Amino acid sequence: MRNPNDLNAINRRNLLHFAGAGATALTLASLANIPFAEAKKMPNGADNFYTSDKVDLQKVTFDTQYRMKVAGNLFTPKGLDRNARTPAIVVGHPMGAVKEQSANLYATKMAEQGFVAMSIDLPFWGESDGQPRNAVAPDLYAEAFSAAVDFLGTRPFVDRERIGGIGVCGSGGFLVSAAKIDPRLKAIATVSMYDMGAVTRNGYNKSQTLEQRKAMLAQAAQQRYQEFTTGEQIFRNYLPMQLPADADPVTRMYHDFYRTERGMHVPEGRTPELTQNRTLAGEIKFVNFYPFNDIETISPRPMLFIAGDQAHSREFSEDAYARAVEPKELFWVRGANHVDLYDRMDLIPWDKLQSFFTRHLSA
Repeated sequence: MRNPNDLNAINRRNLLHFAGAGATALTLASLANIPFAEAKKMPNGADNFYTSDKVDLQKVTFDTQYRMKVAGNLFTPKGLDRNARTPAIVVGHPMGAVKEQSANLYATKMAEQGFVAMSIDLPFWGESDGQPRNAVAPDLYAEAFSAAVDFLGTRPFVDRERIGGIGVCGSGGFLVSAAKIDPRLKAIATVSMYDMGAVTRNGYNKSQTLEQRKAMLAQAAQQRYQEFTTGEQIFRNYLPMQLPADADPVTRMYHDFYRTERGMHVPEGRTPELTQNRTLAGEIKFVNFYPFNDIETISPRPMLFIAGDQAHSREFSEDAYARAVEPKELFWVRGANHVDLYDRMDLIPWDKLQSFFTRHLSA
């Protein structure tokens, strides 16, 4: 078995090799001492790493049906009556992120409102099992939500008939995918949702042609040969450590969160530049992912879609809402972009989430 440190070194070399001249100039020494705050001003209300003295936190692990360990942070209200049955919520992080990015914040805030709430790392990410790291496996991501219900529903202080879910960004699609086949998820809320299948197939606003998709698949197929013969992953580096001068607005938005002190978190055993990044050979697994097919079968369980009215990703919440049937609601946050709803406490509609789950997870 290859030493994990050797793998990290290999992955670092691959990343720098495929990132282009700008990234190759970024030395390993500079990566170890990233200059965070000097170039960026924290957006108003941004508090991704928010903690609360009103809740207790316990680190937990549990198995999926595939015997993969999922890591979670279990948040419970201070003074929780453990002889009572309390409603619970599982929270999934943005695609390519980990539970410390956005998911912990949502779980903490919901626990403040009296819910048992648990953030999870999806398989292959953060502290959860899965090799190779950063792998794309949407079916296993959806399974993690059901496994979280297994865990929560067997806690003596949780009412297994009152378990809901929140999916942020890509986890919104994975949560919907899970809910279609797991009726134990009684209420579904998504925030800044991505349909990772649609965006991989079609690009934003259907800007990618079929021929471009086929070219992407052909490139990925050739890279599989290289990865197979060398045993080394080829990372895309679509979110570089140093922001290119000609970066598009979406890349800049993500960079402001994931590559600054605002939201950067490096899991143990990983390197900063490998956070977020994925391989093309892995990414194309999303081409076969259709989370909104049969979304209407989730009814009569309620669904709430929350998105910023300035978000580049709003098309996915609109699509899901159009396909879903009652009870459903599409809630726009005025002035918010996609990432604003990751951590901006002044924009995230906490009251809306509280009222939704209080109503639909009532005894």
